[in-house]
Amino acid sequence: METVHSVCCGLDVHQASVTACLRRVAEGTISNEKRQFSTTVQGLLELSGWLVDSGCPIAAMESTGVYWKPVFHILSAVVEIWVVNARDVKQRRGKKTDPKDAQWIAELLAHGLLEPSFVPPPHISALRDLVRMRTALVQTRTQVKNRVLGVLEDTNVKLASVISDPFGVSGRKMMDALARGNRDPKALSQMAKGVLRRKIPQLEVALEGTFTDHHALLVGLNLDLIDHTNAQIAQLDERINELMEPLQKEAERVDSIPGMHHTAARTILSEIGTEMSRFGSASRLASWAGICPGDNESAGKRKSGKIRKGNRYLKRVLAECAWAAGKTDTFLGRTFRRLQVRIGGKKAAVAVGHKILVIVFHLLNEGTMYDDGRYSRPNPKQEKRQLQRALSTLQQLGYQVQLSAIV
Repeated sequence: METVHSVCCGLDVHQASVTACLRRVAEGTISNEKRQFSTTVQGLLELSGWLVDSGCPIAAMESTGVYWKPVFHILSAVVEIWVVNARDVKQRRGKKTDPKDAQWIAELLAHGLLEPSFVPPPHISALRDLVRMRTALVQTRTQVKNRVLGVLEDTNVKLASVISDPFGVSGRKMMDALARGNRDPKALSQMAKGVLRRKIPQLEVALEGTFTDHHALLVGLNLDLIDHTNAQIAQLDERINELMEPLQKEAERVDSIPGMHHTAARTILSEIGTEMSRFGSASRLASWAGICPGDNESAGKRKSGKIRKGNRYLKRVLAECAWAAGKTDTFLGRTFRRLQVRIGGKKAAVAVGHKILVIVFHLLNEGTMYDDGRYSRPNPKQEKRQLQRALSTLQQLGYQVQLSAIV
């Protein structure tokens, strides 16, 4: 097998240590020098110095949790460092030791059998960390709200059955009053604001329950946690908006896609960045995200096309945008509804999410805004299938059809 890198290094990274294997080919002889370093700053500086002194231009390591990050930050200043998918460097059975893992990674790297993973630049990485933390806080807030609603149901307080948003202005005032000890349904129902006052009779019935001091403590603690989470989300939004200022043009292009909103646009940009040349093509971007169908064929038979695990943050937001686009009268909306009838909503969301990501690639790569006419052009194969399906349906109903084109 051809040797692509005559001198390279494989790294097996753990929390406290990193095992390095320096592979060198000289005059047809292969040598492997193995050393172990700590993952402290001093240990990683020793590793980088050893690689420089050995004339090693490139090193590779698998993406092990978050342990690869400090190694990458220090070594990337002196050598070309690749972070590769752990699936691509899976060791052979019976050969699972740290030195042998490092040697196997060096062997694969030397023969060009590895592909580097996408590591965002520092400003995109910072934006990604903030957006992911915001997503986690929103999920936490939702869990807390569900706990509050669970306590209310336990006490037979049917607030959620009358108010569409129990955590709006009116609902929140009522829950705060319940937590402070007010148990009078009439007094609580009078706290309704705006059009909700039309439902005061229903609220009086819904707010009558078995609410006790024990439940008041639970609700009060959870409401305080919601307020604290809201404050943290607001703080993150302020910082995220600052980091998004240089990316306003890119965000506007992504936001022009049907079903997209500004929160989804900044999530997508935080995950894939703005430089599409790093991925090379839209199909490679979709494959990296894990939102394209699998390619699994043997003996002429196509097997499961199930999507693989990919970027869960990106897949989630693309699916949300696909469902939103399905309600619009656009190319994406028509595609979603057509697929939904045939394969169901969930699979349709994945398929349309795939199309949205391909469109995002084109918009960022070409610097243009979304144009529905570009993607809604008639597809001859699709038209032929629709025609055959319609003819087959009419024939099953007992009709004989003669087609003629409309001039």
